Formats: sequence, C-alpha cells, structure tokens
Amino acid sequence: MAGPARMTTRRELLRSSALAGVAGFVAPMAALRESSRGTVTDLGPASSVTSLSGSAAIADKLYVATGGVSPTVVGAYDPAQQKITTKYLLPTGEGAWATTAVGSDLYVGTYAPGDLYQVDSTGTAVTKVADALPDNFIWALDSSPDGKVYAGTYPSGLVFEYDPATGVKRSYGSAVPGEQYVRSIAVDDSTIYAGVGAHAHLIAIDRASGEKRDILPAEFQNRTFVATLALEGGLLAAGLSATGTLLLMNTADPATYDTIQAPGDSYITAITIDASNNDIYFGTRPSGSLYKYDRDTGELTRLLVPYDGAYFSGLFLADGLLRGVLTNTILTYELATGALSGVDVTQAGMPPAPELAMAIATDGARVYVSGKAGIQIHDLASGTSRRTFLPGEAKAMTPARGQLWLSVYTLAYLFRLPPDGDPIRVATLDNDQTRPLDATYSAADNLLAVGTQPEYGRYGGALGLFATDTGQLDVYRDIIKDQSVRSVAIKHGKAYLGSSIRNGLGTTPLATEARLVTFDLAARRVEHELVPVPDAREIVDLIATGNRVYGVTEMGLAFEYDPARRTVVRTSQVSTGSTALVGIGESIYGADTRHVFRLDPATLTTTTVLDGLDTDSGAMIAAAPDGSALFALRGRNLIRIAL
Repeated sequence: MAGPARMTTRRELLRSSALAGVAGFVAPMAALRESSRGTVTDLGPASSVTSLSGSAAIADKLYVATGGVSPTVVGAYDPAQQKITTKYLLPTGEGAWATTAVGSDLYVGTYAPGDLYQVDSTGTAVTKVADALPDNFIWALDSSPDGKVYAGTYPSGLVFEYDPATGVKRSYGSAVPGEQYVRSIAVDDSTIYAGVGAHAHLIAIDRASGEKRDILPAEFQNRTFVATLALEGGLLAAGLSATGTLLLMNTADPATYDTIQAPGDSYITAITIDASNNDIYFGTRPSGSLYKYDRDTGELTRLLVPYDGAYFSGLFLADGLLRGVLTNTILTYELATGALSGVDVTQAGMPPAPELAMAIATDGARVYVSGKAGIQIHDLASGTSRRTFLPGEAKAMTPARGQLWLSVYTLAYLFRLPPDGDPIRVATLDNDQTRPLDATYSAADNLLAVGTQPEYGRYGGALGLFATDTGQLDVYRDIIKDQSVRSVAIKHGKAYLGSSIRNGLGTTPLATEARLVTFDLAARRVEHELVPVPDAREIVDLIATGNRVYGVTEMGLAFEYDPARRTVVRTSQVSTGSTALVGIGESIYGADTRHVFRLDPATLTTTTVLDGLDTDSGAMIAAAPDGSALFALRGRNLIRIAL
C-alpha cells in the first residue's frame, strides 16, 4: 500500500479554508442571573448543528440533506460559488440518509417517518410521492437507468420501487425475512442489489419477476452488513462491516470477485467508481481515510485523512475533481495535483438548527450537551455557548479530574475533553463493542466505568474500567450473559450493573429479563446477580447512595436494593417510561420526557419539581456539583432549575 499523497488535520483544513464552522460555532444564550429556589432559566437551544447525511449530484451542483434536525433541510451546493444557493424544507422527517437523482429531480428518503420526497432542482417544488410504510426509515436509495427509484428500509428490511412516470409504488417485500436493514442499494437495467444487515447478505432481485438470490460469497457471511454499494459498468463494489473489506464483484458472474482490505478500519462509508481510469475511491472509518484503489496495478493508496475519525457519506467525481461530503464539510481533492480544499456548510449557508440531544453533563462552570459529531458547551458565567467537534456521538459524558470524559459511539471510544481544548481520543473498548450506554466515575477507585452494547448483529455487552491516571483499560465482555450493560453505579468498591436484554441492533433478545449484577472492583469478578423487577427488559439507570442502590426500569418502576441482604426491599412506580436519575448528596432527582421530580429514598415516593418538559430527546438530567441547580431539556432547549 502506498503512503498518503497528502495528509491534513481538521484544524489545518478549516484554517486553509478560512472557516471555523460548526467546530467553533458560538451561539448567544440568555444570560444566567441569580435565581431563587424553583426558578427556571431558559438557556436557549441545548445543541445546534448542521450535520449532513444524504447527498447526490445533479448537473454542476451537490445536493446535501441534513440529519438529526427537524425540519430536514436539503441544500443545493454550488462548488463554483462555494455556497448553498437554494434550500428546500421537507415537511416531515428527522433527517435523511438516502438520496438519488432522476434527471433534474432529486429524491430524498427520510426517517421518522420514512417518506419519499421529490425535489425539483430547477425550481422550488417539494412533493411527497411515497412512503415506506409499514417501516419508518428509508436507509438507501438508487435510481435505475430507465429512471425508476428503488428504496431500502428499516426495520422490516423492505425493498420498494417508485416509478416517477406513473406515480406507482411496487413492493418487493423483505430482502431477507427476519433481517431488519436494507442499508445499501444499487440498480442496473435488470437487477436490484440490496445490501442487508445486521447479518450480512447481498441480495440480487430481478426487477421484473421479483425473484431473489443471495450472491454474497460464503466467506463473508459472518459479517454484519453489506453497508455500502456502488455499481458501474457491471462492476459492483460493496463495503462490508465490521471488517472494512471492499468486495469487487462482476455482476455477470458473482462468483468472480476481488477483495481489498482497508488497514485497521472497520467500515467503508462511501464508494465511487471511476470507470474511465479503472480506479475506485472509498472512505473508511474509524481512521477517516480516503483511499484510491487502482484496479490495473492492484495498488491501494491512502490519499488523505482530513481529520481523525472523518466520516465520508458521499463521494463524487467530475472534471478531475473528487468531492467528498463529510459531517459538516464539503472537500474538494484535485486528482492530478493532490491539492485539497474544504468548505464548511454552515458558513456556506446552511445554519445550525436545534438537534436531538444525546446526553447532558455539568462541571459547575459549564453545561455540556452532546449531539451529532460534537459537544455544545454552555458557559454559565458568560451566557454563551460554543460547539466543539467530535468524530462520533458522545452517548455518556462524565466530569472527573478537571476534565470531561466522553464515551463515544461508534466503536466504544473514550475521549477526554479539557476545559478549553478539543476532544482527545484515549482508548477504545474493542471486544466487538460499539455503543456506550452509561458511564460513571468513582474518585475512590480512580476509575471510569462504562457500560456498552455490542456491534450490530452481535451478542454480549461489556463493562469497561478505565484508570484515568494511568490509562489502564480492562474490558469484561458478556459480563451479563447475552445482555448489554445499560447502567452503572459504584459504591464502596462495588460496581452495580443494570442490564438490557437488547444486544447489538438487528438481533433478537435471548434473555427475557433484565438483571442487576454486583461486580467486585478489587477481585474483578461478579459477586452476585438477580432479577430486581420481574419482566423488566431494561434497568435504564442506577444510583448508589448511602447503603442502598436505587434503579429504574424502562417502564418507570423504581426499586431499592439492599447490597447487605442482596435483596430488593421495595418498588414504586415513579414515571411512565424511561427515566434518568441523578444524585445530590443523599437526595435523588429524576426526569422523564415530561417532568422533573424528586425521589424520596426513605419512601420511594416522588414530588414534582417541574412539569411540561415535552422533550423529544429522551430522559436527561444533570446536577450542579454544589447541589444548587438541576439541568434538563424542555423541548430542545436547555433549562436550569434552581434548588
């Protein structure tokens, strides 16, 4: 493999483009004033972002669609002007992964709900033309040479056709019965190729008859996804997860294929084929590399890494230029010279919008809210907020030792965020883990404990124990057999683990009830386990205070566990759904998506602190270290509740 022709850091890229963009975005926030007990102060949008998902080229423009914000915005990017020249708002959907073009029309597939829109690139018309019912997520789109649109969906793994000429939708049913994802799709004159997960299949569907056959070679059937497809001149290029393998297949003879391995990478996120030069370009993660594979010589060249963990969601070739669509940046790479430039789409004309938050935390001076590819940092003294870039999604954030520790999806990475710096990657849990679910820090043990869910299609979550002073990481896979580690608390040298019967996405649970496990941190072994609440599927949060452990299930049923007697003392219904808990001394507060409450440990009864949250981001709550305030979400805004 040849070395990179040119490498650049993200900071260098943004500086060379004279753009600070989302990474340095500063938003005003209502100034925080002294508040009396119970006073609620609105601190403005909790997290604002411009995050790109789907993309397609029409004529001389790139069309990019947002993810994680509502309404979904489609922007027409003119490379000559380096500007978004037209914006289209889609009436439904929380984002769009899937786009394709038919002539001058752009087709966009949304999620939540899964609607198919036609966007007229010559004007301003936006028309809903179909939906993915019964599914709510369109994962993939492609168009055939004769101008029909083909979609792959989640969670039923369906394939359907939409004919723009007649307005007729045709269903091909499930690509593979029992599989949830059609994650990629490519179409030629006669055949639809559907990339399936979370147990990998590559399904060839006859467009006329609907007949299906699996053409994925047997040696790859232990992969999780055929996640990315590109098709040109009878060559089908497929990206296989989670091994970062590029499969090149002759569609006339699927038994004839080659493979290329991206060194050290797990995912191929975008592919484009240059048939004129017999070259293939593809982007990978977690390294964030852009590769060129020369089919004539068999040479694989890493061209660049725009920044650590870069995510290429689209690659487009035109006039000797390769353009890449990243999370919030459009790159241009000159094939002849290796020159690289970039434009931040925020500065280009797609302003940030409030997004679904993923976690909140506070160190007293600041409140942190995580979202797609970044952390919004609210400075309570100045009343301003800024955003720092993160190559991933922080599912849990834990203040400790003067820094913020980030547990990040994908690949269960650990980052640390200094108060005035950028996130620094310090470790990865590996062991087939991908999605952190909870984290807590024990000052007495100097340990950050992280509970995780495994990779798509896999079973067995893990407990990661990271020593923040030495960097020592120990990972205990499948510590709760065939379950994920959903929640973690630590007290008196014991880690208390609450499970979820859900494993990697795309799997069917093997267990039927969530368990509570006591793990001895000194002996590093499971000491005891039980089912604290019969029929509960998840223990979504745990708090250890005094000589008790308090937990809550996905149905809002709280329980009190006595470690000395190894028994559940009592239970109480505290909410109607998933609930987050936070401790202030021996007091416990909780929040669901509707209200904030105080939970009395003595009686397990609740007192409402604040109603009317109406947030769609899920249950989140954080407490100021001095106990003076709680922080929660109301709608998509961050609020402070004085105590």
